[in-house]
Amino acid sequence: MSGDALSQDPAELRRRIDTTKAHPARVYDVFLGGKDNYPVDRDAAAAALSANPRGYLDVRHNRDFLRRAVTALTAESGVRQFLDIGTGLPTQENVHQIAQGITPDARVVYVDNDPVVLAHARALLTSGPEGRTDYIDADLKQPGQILEQAAKTLDFDEPVVLVLVAILHFVEDEEAHPIVRDLVDALPSGSRIVLSHLTEDLNPKAIRAVQRTYTERGFTFVLRSRAEVERFFTENGLVLDEPGVVPAHHWRPDGGAPAPEKADPDFLATLDAIEMVRYRDINDVTDADINVYVATGVKP
Repeated sequence: MSGDALSQDPAELRRRIDTTKAHPARVYDVFLGGKDNYPVDRDAAAAALSANPRGYLDVRHNRDFLRRAVTALTAESGVRQFLDIGTGLPTQENVHQIAQGITPDARVVYVDNDPVVLAHARALLTSGPEGRTDYIDADLKQPGQILEQAAKTLDFDEPVVLVLVAILHFVEDEEAHPIVRDLVDALPSGSRIVLSHLTEDLNPKAIRAVQRTYTERGFTFVLRSRAEVERFFTENGLVLDEPGVVPAHHWRPDGGAPAPEKADPDFLATLDAIEMVRYRDINDVTDADINVYVATGVKP
């Protein structure tokens, strides 16, 4: 385990948790059917869903892109190390579960700065016997600290997969680009990038309505164009993998998303719109539903 992050006093963790303000990781957890969130987070998720009733498809397809990308890179590239920044709360098929299911000795370092995530970090640290997982309590805006701590688990002389999924849209340009540059500069040749980002290119009316619900709650929420998302790759000398920067459901969609868990119709009738999200089949997605660009790339 890295540093003293996991040994913090539970009372100190509770003191750090602000239950009066929504947090992106916890709102994301609401959409994924998690239980580790607060009324303020559920209110934010409900407001976003009211603004865009099919908006849960962005969250769910973003998560399914992560599943497909980690699966593909682990199986095809031979990379056995992952640095997942902005990991969010534990859910099913975390990066280490996917990677170690294919390559048992894979090493994964998770990074987040939400104390609720930290309190659940031990749930993430359930590596298989041949691999290793670790957790760093740090902010994306502290790339030096992240890299220093991650080096205790990852070997930066060997390729690393940098995972920046659904996090950069919470950072303004003047900070986002230097952060990505610092992280990529630390990676050796053969390393990979997995990135997803919200955009207004595809369905601007729907996503702008969602954007308003988040900015009203004090979130930074930057919608970037396809060219701006590509810039994270091109200005850092990264080579985009096929099919390039595309809407989430178009990135190597073979296999489709897993079917939702089944539930009794009488039980489903008692659920509100947010509670229903976890039971919805996301394979009925159309281009009119998605506002997320995704891509992977390699450092030559």
